[in-house]
Amino acid sequence: MKKTQKITALSARAAAAEIVLQVCDQGQSLSTLLPHYQNKVKPQDFPLLQEICFGICRVLPRLERIIQHLVDKPLKGKTRIVHCLLLVGLYQLLYTRVPSHAAVDEVVNATSVLKSERFRGLINGVLRRFLREKEAILSLIDKHWQTLHPEWLVNKLKKAYPHWRDIIEANNQKPPMWLRINQQHSSVAHYRTLLSQESYPADNPSALRLTTPSAVQNLPFFSDGWATVQDINTQWAAHLLEAKNHEFILDACAAPGGKTTHILELAPEANVVALDIEEARLVRVHENLARLKQQATVICGDASQPMTWLDQIPMPSRQFDRILLDAPCSATGVIRRHPDIKWLRQEQDIPALVALQKQILTALWSILKPNGILLYATCSVLPEENSEQIVQFLENTPNARLEALPFNHTDKNAIGFQFFPQPAGGDGFYYAKLRKVSVDSQQG
Repeated sequence: MKKTQKITALSARAAAAEIVLQVCDQGQSLSTLLPHYQNKVKPQDFPLLQEICFGICRVLPRLERIIQHLVDKPLKGKTRIVHCLLLVGLYQLLYTRVPSHAAVDEVVNATSVLKSERFRGLINGVLRRFLREKEAILSLIDKHWQTLHPEWLVNKLKKAYPHWRDIIEANNQKPPMWLRINQQHSSVAHYRTLLSQESYPADNPSALRLTTPSAVQNLPFFSDGWATVQDINTQWAAHLLEAKNHEFILDACAAPGGKTTHILELAPEANVVALDIEEARLVRVHENLARLKQQATVICGDASQPMTWLDQIPMPSRQFDRILLDAPCSATGVIRRHPDIKWLRQEQDIPALVALQKQILTALWSILKPNGILLYATCSVLPEENSEQIVQFLENTPNARLEALPFNHTDKNAIGFQFFPQPAGGDGFYYAKLRKVSVDSQQG
């Protein structure tokens, strides 16, 4: 009889060290890596794995300074996995409720599966020394306020905003969990009564904030499409677009589909096209549409090259009534949800992103109907991707007119609107609403 090979689950600590190594040294993202590890660890260990990985990326410079203080020689090359195990151990000791002895023992034991057993003594010694000298070490390490951000990003925020410290502090917090309530099934007030925990409505007509995050399977009627997890500031996209039934709507850069489904909640009979350049990411769009029992035309294509995919769409003209462009960006407004962005994004990435945004904006403008609306959006807080991008577009596009947003009542000269991350509020998000007018009316 043939023996089946027993597959041993990877410990959460070993998996975390592998993931952190790939983020820090190979530039891979947590959102890409974590799904691959979901079946490599025990189901009950996956939440801990997520907590450790996100947490390390959130406070990485602080942990690095502690290691520099405790380890004489930097761990380089093949020993970088040992360095990452120390990050895992220190994060647990500082930020989790895992008992100290268990945290140390589990990290030491992880050396076996990671083929680093000869470093058991080093890891054990460093972590136990930290526990003995914790107060003195932290007083030295934390003598000055730490931004926990790369210097280039801090400098950009300083230059752009007087309240830059508030942005950084918000980025370093864990984000709240926001729900979008499907008005076709329930009101926000009614859904609050269905929840088993306290929750808070907000100024957005469909938003509800949970006191503590919850697994989606615990949310009432989630599988039936009554609610969607979506940040409150992202939820403004569909409201500002103001899609109408029977109009042709393009959701460019649509994955994972949260805005697509919201547009269809507000205008169920709109002809919505969800476009994204990555085929793999469109799987999520299909899943979200299926859960909400909605219909949309889903296309894999490059938003900067509309003529390569426009013929796939059954529409009477080659132009849309409304376009939502959630442009590729630095994602500096959602750092608290994706703290690895701080270490993946580089300063030299920004000019290339700005150029791509300009290219897409210009290309999509050509397929917008006269008097049509294009809503430009990013999850960035950098002016060059947002207000400065729109100023330049308006200067170069005679038939583009900036429309007022409901948030601009205090500043009628504002170029769009910039949301900033708030500890109990939404993420950093930018909107600018543009109308395609005749050149004569623009001049008049």
